[in-house]
Amino acid sequence: MNNNDVLRSLRYMLDMSEPAMVKIFKLGEQDITPADIASFLRGEEDEGYQACMDTIMLGFLNGLVTFKRGENKEISDPDFKPEKNISNNIILKKLRVAFELKDLDMHEIFAKADYQISKPELSALFRKPGHSNYRACGDQILRYFLKGLTLRLRA
Repeated sequence: MNNNDVLRSLRYMLDMSEPAMVKIFKLGEQDITPADIASFLRGEEDEGYQACMDTIMLGFLNGLVTFKRGENKEISDPDFKPEKNISNNIILKKLRVAFELKDLDMHEIFAKADYQISKPELSALFRKPGHSNYRACGDQILRYFLKGLTLRLRA
Protein backbone atom coordinates (compact mmCIF):
# COMPACT_ATOMS: atom_id res chain seq x y z
CA MET A 1 0.00 0.00 0.00
CA ASN A 2 1.23 3.50 -0.82
CA ASN A 3 2.82 5.32 2.17
CA ASN A 4 0.88 8.48 1.30
CA ASP A 5 -2.41 6.56 1.49
CA VAL A 6 -1.48 5.15 4.89
CA LEU A 7 -0.51 8.62 6.12
CA ARG A 8 -3.83 10.04 4.89
CA SER A 9 -5.73 7.24 6.64
CA LEU A 10 -3.87 7.77 9.90
CA ARG A 11 -4.43 11.51 9.80
CA TYR A 12 -8.16 11.02 9.30
CA MET A 13 -8.32 8.22 11.89
CA LEU A 14 -6.65 10.33 14.57
CA ASP A 15 -8.21 13.63 13.43
CA MET A 16 -4.76 15.27 13.43
CA SER A 17 -3.75 18.75 12.42
CA GLU A 18 -0.54 19.37 10.51
CA PRO A 19 1.22 20.78 13.63
CA ALA A 20 0.29 17.60 15.53
CA MET A 21 1.72 15.51 12.70
CA VAL A 22 4.94 17.59 12.75
CA LYS A 23 5.23 16.79 16.47
CA ILE A 24 4.86 13.05 15.79
CA PHE A 25 7.44 13.21 13.00
CA LYS A 26 9.84 14.92 15.42
CA LEU A 27 9.30 12.13 17.96
CA GLY A 28 10.31 9.75 15.16
CA GLU A 29 13.44 11.82 14.51
CA GLN A 30 12.20 13.21 11.20
CA ASP A 31 12.49 16.93 10.42
CA ILE A 32 9.30 17.46 8.44
CA THR A 33 7.57 20.82 7.89
CA PRO A 34 3.83 21.47 7.58
CA ALA A 35 4.44 22.19 3.88
CA ASP A 36 5.97 18.71 3.47
CA ILE A 37 2.96 17.17 5.19
CA ALA A 38 0.59 19.06 2.91
CA SER A 39 2.44 17.69 -0.12
CA PHE A 40 2.32 14.14 1.28
CA LEU A 41 -1.44 14.39 1.80
CA ARG A 42 -2.22 15.57 -1.74
CA GLY A 43 -3.50 13.14 -4.34
CA GLU A 44 -1.03 11.74 -6.86
CA GLU A 45 -2.63 13.74 -9.66
CA ASP A 46 -2.50 17.04 -7.71
CA GLU A 47 0.18 19.64 -8.26
CA GLY A 48 2.76 19.68 -5.47
CA TYR A 49 2.32 15.98 -4.64
CA GLN A 50 5.36 14.44 -2.97
CA ALA A 51 5.82 10.72 -2.38
CA CYS A 52 6.37 9.75 1.25
CA MET A 53 9.58 7.75 1.33
CA ASP A 54 9.95 4.61 3.48
CA THR A 55 12.30 6.28 5.97
CA ILE A 56 9.84 9.14 6.48
CA MET A 57 6.91 6.75 6.98
CA LEU A 58 8.94 4.67 9.45
CA GLY A 59 9.81 7.86 11.32
CA PHE A 60 6.12 8.75 11.55
CA LEU A 61 5.17 5.27 12.78
CA ASN A 62 7.98 5.25 15.35
CA GLY A 63 6.91 8.73 16.46
CA LEU A 64 3.31 7.52 16.74
CA VAL A 65 4.43 4.67 18.99
CA THR A 66 6.32 7.15 21.19
CA PHE A 67 3.38 9.59 21.15
CA LYS A 68 0.82 6.95 22.16
CA ARG A 69 2.92 4.88 24.59
CA GLY A 70 5.63 7.23 25.81
CA GLU A 71 9.37 7.21 25.29
CA ASN A 72 11.20 3.92 25.79
CA LYS A 73 14.07 4.82 28.09
CA GLU A 74 15.40 1.29 28.19
CA ILE A 75 16.53 -0.55 25.09
CA SER A 76 16.16 -4.23 25.83
CA ASP A 77 18.07 -5.58 22.83
CA PRO A 78 21.51 -4.06 22.16
CA ASP A 79 21.63 -5.82 18.77
CA PHE A 80 18.39 -4.16 17.63
CA LYS A 81 18.66 -2.59 14.18
CA PRO A 82 15.81 -0.33 13.08
CA GLU A 83 14.05 -1.15 9.84
CA LYS A 84 15.18 0.59 6.67
CA ASN A 85 12.45 -0.60 4.32
CA ILE A 86 8.78 -0.67 5.07
CA SER A 87 6.18 -3.30 4.32
CA ASN A 88 2.51 -3.70 5.14
CA ASN A 89 3.55 -6.17 7.86
CA ILE A 90 5.74 -3.54 9.53
CA ILE A 91 2.96 -0.94 9.33
CA LEU A 92 0.56 -3.43 10.93
CA LYS A 93 3.09 -4.25 13.68
CA LYS A 94 3.81 -0.59 14.47
CA LEU A 95 0.10 0.23 14.68
CA ARG A 96 -0.50 -2.79 16.89
CA VAL A 97 2.21 -1.58 19.27
CA ALA A 98 1.13 2.08 19.16
CA PHE A 99 -2.48 1.30 20.06
CA GLU A 100 -1.55 -1.56 22.45
CA LEU A 101 -3.73 -4.06 20.61
CA LYS A 102 -4.07 -7.68 21.63
CA ASP A 103 -5.20 -10.52 19.35
CA LEU A 104 -8.81 -10.12 20.45
CA ASP A 105 -8.66 -6.39 19.66
CA MET A 106 -7.23 -7.14 16.23
CA HIS A 107 -10.03 -9.60 15.47
CA GLU A 108 -12.63 -7.04 16.59
CA ILE A 109 -11.05 -4.38 14.37
CA PHE A 110 -11.11 -6.66 11.34
CA ALA A 111 -14.71 -7.64 12.16
CA LYS A 112 -15.72 -3.94 12.21
CA ALA A 113 -14.45 -3.75 8.63
CA ASP A 114 -16.43 -6.91 7.70
CA TYR A 115 -13.30 -9.01 7.28
CA GLN A 116 -12.80 -12.31 9.03
CA ILE A 117 -9.28 -13.49 9.75
CA SER A 118 -8.38 -16.66 11.62
CA LYS A 119 -5.96 -16.75 14.57
CA PRO A 120 -3.25 -18.56 12.58
CA GLU A 121 -3.60 -16.11 9.68
CA LEU A 122 -3.27 -13.16 12.05
CA SER A 123 -0.26 -14.56 13.88
CA ALA A 124 1.42 -15.33 10.52
CA LEU A 125 1.31 -11.60 9.70
CA PHE A 126 3.49 -10.85 12.73
CA ARG A 127 6.15 -13.50 12.12
CA LYS A 128 9.62 -12.64 10.88
CA PRO A 129 10.17 -12.95 7.13
CA GLY A 130 11.78 -16.30 6.45
CA HIS A 131 9.82 -18.06 9.19
CA SER A 132 7.96 -21.09 7.81
CA ASN A 133 4.58 -19.62 8.85
CA TYR A 134 5.28 -16.03 7.74
CA ARG A 135 2.61 -14.46 5.55
CA ALA A 136 2.99 -11.18 3.70
CA CYS A 137 0.28 -8.66 4.55
CA GLY A 138 -1.52 -7.72 1.37
CA ASP A 139 -2.80 -4.24 0.60
CA GLN A 140 -6.40 -5.31 1.07
CA ILE A 141 -5.75 -6.72 4.56
CA LEU A 142 -4.04 -3.47 5.59
CA ARG A 143 -6.96 -1.46 4.15
CA TYR A 144 -9.44 -3.54 6.15
CA PHE A 145 -7.37 -3.02 9.29
CA LEU A 146 -7.12 0.75 8.78
CA LYS A 147 -10.86 0.94 8.07
CA GLY A 148 -11.73 -1.11 11.18
CA LEU A 149 -9.35 0.88 13.38
CA THR A 150 -10.85 4.11 12.08
CA LEU A 151 -14.35 2.87 12.89
CA ARG A 152 -13.17 1.88 16.36
CA LEU A 153 -11.45 5.19 17.15
CA ARG A 154 -13.94 7.58 15.53
CA ALA A 155 -17.15 5.83 16.60
